[in-house]
Amino acid sequence: MLSQFYRSHYRHLLLFVACTMPLFWWQAEQLKSNNDVETWLPKNTPAREVYEQFKRDFGNEDVLLLGFEAATTSPELIEAVAGRIERLAGIRLCYTPGRLISQMENLGVEQAEANRRLTGLLVGADGRMAGIIAVLSAAGTRDRAGVVRDCRAVIDYCRIPSDTVAITGAPVIVTELDRLGDQKTNRRFFVITVAICFGLLYLSLRHLGLALSIVGAALWGIYLTQAVIMVCGGEMNFILGSLSVLVMIFTLSIAVHVVGYYTQALDDGAADPLASAIKDSLSPCLLSTLTTLLGLISLNVSNMAPVSQFGYASALGSVVAMFVGLGVTPALLMVWPDGCSNGLRLSLGFGAWADFVRYRRAPLLGGSLVLMLCAAGGLTLLQSDINPVEFLPKNSPVLTDLKRVERGLTNVDSIEAVVDFGYGKQPFLERLEAVREIEKLISSQRGVRHVVSLASFFPIDLPSSPFALGSMLSKAQASQGAAGLTAHDHSLWRLSIRVENSVERPAEMIYRDLMATTQGLPIEYTGMTPLLECAQAEIFSSFWQSFTAACLTITLVMILALRSIVTGLIAMVPNIVPIWLIFGAVGYCGMPVDIGMMMTGSIALGISVDCTFHFLVHYRQSYQSGLSSAQATKVALEHSGGPMLTSTLISSAGMLALCLSSFAPTARFGWMMSLQMMASVLGELVILPALLCCRPSRRATIAVSEIDAVVEVDTETVSAVEPQSTDEPNVLPINELAGPAVVHSLAGPYFGKARGKRKKSRTRDLGVLPFQRRAGQ
Repeated sequence: MLSQFYRSHYRHLLLFVACTMPLFWWQAEQLKSNNDVETWLPKNTPAREVYEQFKRDFGNEDVLLLGFEAATTSPELIEAVAGRIERLAGIRLCYTPGRLISQMENLGVEQAEANRRLTGLLVGADGRMAGIIAVLSAAGTRDRAGVVRDCRAVIDYCRIPSDTVAITGAPVIVTELDRLGDQKTNRRFFVITVAICFGLLYLSLRHLGLALSIVGAALWGIYLTQAVIMVCGGEMNFILGSLSVLVMIFTLSIAVHVVGYYTQALDDGAADPLASAIKDSLSPCLLSTLTTLLGLISLNVSNMAPVSQFGYASALGSVVAMFVGLGVTPALLMVWPDGCSNGLRLSLGFGAWADFVRYRRAPLLGGSLVLMLCAAGGLTLLQSDINPVEFLPKNSPVLTDLKRVERGLTNVDSIEAVVDFGYGKQPFLERLEAVREIEKLISSQRGVRHVVSLASFFPIDLPSSPFALGSMLSKAQASQGAAGLTAHDHSLWRLSIRVENSVERPAEMIYRDLMATTQGLPIEYTGMTPLLECAQAEIFSSFWQSFTAACLTITLVMILALRSIVTGLIAMVPNIVPIWLIFGAVGYCGMPVDIGMMMTGSIALGISVDCTFHFLVHYRQSYQSGLSSAQATKVALEHSGGPMLTSTLISSAGMLALCLSSFAPTARFGWMMSLQMMASVLGELVILPALLCCRPSRRATIAVSEIDAVVEVDTETVSAVEPQSTDEPNVLPINELAGPAVVHSLAGPYFGKARGKRKKSRTRDLGVLPFQRRAGQ
């Protein structure tokens, strides 16, 4: 017996938890962050395959862009800075305006023309800013944070004022995202989460020791989850930053239900309240953990690596939370057996509320249907967004530098166009002229700020002499600036396109216009902008796929657990409606759905079903005991309403603490989860009871042994009859039944045609109700 196990070994279990917590904490602290933008992009898609082939052909160009105020920084100083940066271990080469102009002049391009060609790339349109492009080496890509730190050290060494220089580019953004998504940075709002959960738990239990120990056990579960991820070679990212809060919520939700059942057993005077609590909580908690697992595992249908990683990690966390909630909480109750006897009972009149819902179920369900129909319009307005720049805080210095460079120099967003001439014998000059025409066509498009290709280094008028042309080509091939602009013996030519990214005309729109303009030409587009376009489509695809998978699998579990198709389908409605309403409201507000918000639907569905299981387990027990559906609903609400409301409040408040994060995806994830969980109260306390009260009254059969008859009565009416004593045996005072009771005798000439003894198998265990056998009564 489990209760006997805890009486004998609860000290050993708690000692194990206390001794292993420092070890798990140390392992969890070793987790590293990886917020590389490429890891967020869809894998196993045509767009990703094209991008990977582009990197194999032209190399992986991870670049830093440094912008200097021309008024305070001379060209000679810029060259000196570039020389020092180029000697860093993580830098492969540097481009400066002086170097590129010199190479163009060496090929016959006039200085004024060369300066014009660099305007919008390394020279500002107004001449107020000049730049350096630093290309990272393979070692630099592995240590972006170190390269960014070394570049800043070079600028400080050259005594350039920080307000006259701006550093941006993918390495800077990824480094900042790593910092924002790091566990140490997120510790502040996690501490607030712990404080909120402890406060609500203490308010519910009114016992300091029990509340502290349950929160401590939840922390142990968090460290255990992170330690397992560390041992398995996992990495943290900006989405996994909320994992610790989720595990905390999962654990406390189960613990609250276990303590609630224990309190109920104490109030009922059970001989072994711990055994009763374990028995009552085991089945619904196991089933609710299973549904949570299904909701989290459904995230693995996504092609985005961080989403699938979060699915596996949070699924592990839910299993650990189940072990802590079901396994450790009873041990803590052995330490403080009376720890919840003085707790705050949520006596909010759940019985009266059940009666209210029962008699007003039609308008309540009608209003819910109207809300759903209105929210459906908002779902059609949902838009996706996965721009990493928008993940930065509004007051971030990194975002400030990015905007300075984009205003004064060029844009970080780029589109790479690859012209494929094949392996034919087309002369180099023809290919050069073709690329030059394509470059002009692309440059004429609205929103295109700059285009550079190998043709940009050649003069407009090429020499007619083959010898002179060959010499020019040899110089171009030896030129550092032209490196990486062609591949496979000039069969592939690269055009690097810098595009503006504004609200009125985002980069994705420019990309689609370029594809339409150059349709029919041997051009293939890739780069970060096309990948982000693909990622935005993947967000919607992953959202609907994961949510649909979660709905189907959880519904199947519901049907199997409740052994009823109808009840299983009914139980899913109140869990889907709140999610439907919240996402509909998001659509009406015009708020774009990012990668973090996309996951909340499946996660919230898996969590909200937990309370449904606890409710339906008690409903089913009461209904099978002979109560009507309305009365079983009332009993279930009175028994489970308090723990359901407490766990939902703790979970919602804990998620709200995530909103304090300066990392936008984490904050959005927090308030979306909190809103959906608070909205789940509408489903659990209004929609589900109202739907169950609409269940048709069953007709039960009642055996009367003495006359070998079967009586059919409306069970809702019979259950309302108070037991009455009668001096005459085998007499049922039918005339005293409240309401229009309908009694049919199925055997005997007094009450109609007999239907045979074989119908006795339909008799329910409602007791033998005697009635008067004399004629006329």
